[in-house]
Amino acid sequence: MKKRIVILVVSLIAITGIIVGVSYAFFSIGGSQEQANTFTSGCLNISLTNESTSINLTNTYPITDIEGLEGASYDFTIKNTCTTETNYSINLESLNKQTNSLSADYIKVALSSDTVDHVISKLSSNTSVTPEIDGSYESYNLYTGTLKGSESKTYHLKLWIDYDATKEGAANKTYSSKINVIANPETTVVDILEAKFGIEGTTVTSTLTEGLTSASYCITTDNICEPNTSATVSNNSYTVEVESKEENQMVCTKLNNTSKIICSNVIEGVKLCPEGAEACNTILANNSVNSGTPNFSQVATTNEGVYKTQDDWGDSYYFRGAVTNNWVKFAGYYWRIIRINGDGSIRLIYNGTSTATTGTSTQIQTSAFNSSYNDNAYVGYMYGSTGASSYAATHANNNNSTIKGVLDSWYQTNIANKGFGNKVSTEAGFCGDREPSTSSSSSNGSGGTGITTTYYGGYIRLVNSTKSPTLKCKNSSDLYTVSGSSKGNKALSNPVGLITADEVAMAGGVYRQTNQSYYLYTNQVYWTMSPSFFNGSYARVFYVNSSGYLNLAFVNNSWGVCPVINLSADVKVTGSGTSSDPFVVS
Repeated sequence: MKKRIVILVVSLIAITGIIVGVSYAFFSIGGSQEQANTFTSGCLNISLTNESTSINLTNTYPITDIEGLEGASYDFTIKNTCTTETNYSINLESLNKQTNSLSADYIKVALSSDTVDHVISKLSSNTSVTPEIDGSYESYNLYTGTLKGSESKTYHLKLWIDYDATKEGAANKTYSSKINVIANPETTVVDILEAKFGIEGTTVTSTLTEGLTSASYCITTDNICEPNTSATVSNNSYTVEVESKEENQMVCTKLNNTSKIICSNVIEGVKLCPEGAEACNTILANNSVNSGTPNFSQVATTNEGVYKTQDDWGDSYYFRGAVTNNWVKFAGYYWRIIRINGDGSIRLIYNGTSTATTGTSTQIQTSAFNSSYNDNAYVGYMYGSTGASSYAATHANNNNSTIKGVLDSWYQTNIANKGFGNKVSTEAGFCGDREPSTSSSSSNGSGGTGITTTYYGGYIRLVNSTKSPTLKCKNSSDLYTVSGSSKGNKALSNPVGLITADEVAMAGGVYRQTNQSYYLYTNQVYWTMSPSFFNGSYARVFYVNSSGYLNLAFVNNSWGVCPVINLSADVKVTGSGTSSDPFVVS
């Protein structure tokens, strides 16, 4: 025998002239419950938890589904007070049919619970069932489920006018409805597939019904969309990276090719850039940020766009592959954007006085990294004492490398003395990772002194088969910054350095794999500032080969010098970033 529980939920009434300046009015939704009520029938106990606003849409006109989800919900809890399980169905019944009753075609409904996110649909698209309540003229099944003995479940109902509703179809209409919860062990439960979404920034992670075989999804900024992108389901979950936009978004999914669409909560617009980072906002407005992490064991020969990772300041966005929209013109020179730093500053590598991408014009000169080579100390952009027995003494930042002297002189002449220094960040730094290891395959923290054979952090990360570049500097003493920075060793006299081997890897370069297609290829040999190893006789540092790959060189070799600077986070730029329309610092 059916056990029928009828719950008064909403009364939708016409309000004429409610919007000033509008010649017609759509209906508004309001509730009459002011406090919780409890109805009991057989094994089911139904509690209506009505907060002070009930369902009350302040907009009396059609709104998008995302706007509808941001409205108030009407909450009710179903509890099975018996020890045996029972099935149930939740129906929405339309009442008091009149000539101006609003059609179910114009009503959107969203039902969610503690186990499933918003099942969104047009009311009329749900299965039509026989009305059970006196005075009802139609009834639609919203959901079916099962409650085990003593189990309870809370539902949240939201209604709004469909965005596509017309003036003729929905103006000056009335609509009344009640929720009808029917407990019946013989009810066929069709809603056995459920999805909940966890949102962290721009990452949306689903929790799906156990044993699910397939899922599809879509991302929308207004109304529900048709999920047509196949998801990679693993351990009853899949992850989606939504675009970082100011406007709100939601992810909608279908499970096992069923017809119901389940949508996440509204994902509020995520700001990628720190407050006041104007250039960052301009640059990322022209780029979508890719989800996931690329395969760093493979060269990037096509335009792979922008990816996100972490540096010592926060979220960093780096360009990868054959990108063409990372050009900057500053201080009379052309530069390429390596990445946007976590503090919002913009990291640039020198390209020359023209947009020619190959040839000696892409570097300021050639130089040894260090003129001496026979000690672990000489792997450093700055270094300590040779022949020392302690790591701290060997790698103290007391002496300038040969190449640092070249860069300091160039910076003073071409940036500082020409009045451009106020556009350059004094916060961002340059990592010359000297984390030592006597093992070539993993870091053990040993070595790094005198003539001890030592493999440095970059070697472990980038030479071995598993490529794992990072933008985080493990040791503060290796993060070269000026005195005004909040981080690092504060040992620099000028805020200028070199690209790191990790940045080359993230851009698409791979150890000893030719790449003549990515934006760092110049057909020249030039230095990075990343130590590689000391073999007992010679200090070696990473460099970019004339074929575009990472390799290791004795520090006394004379290779190209390509300055790297960081534009301040608060600079403004115009342009689109192409070689013909570069970002220009104003």
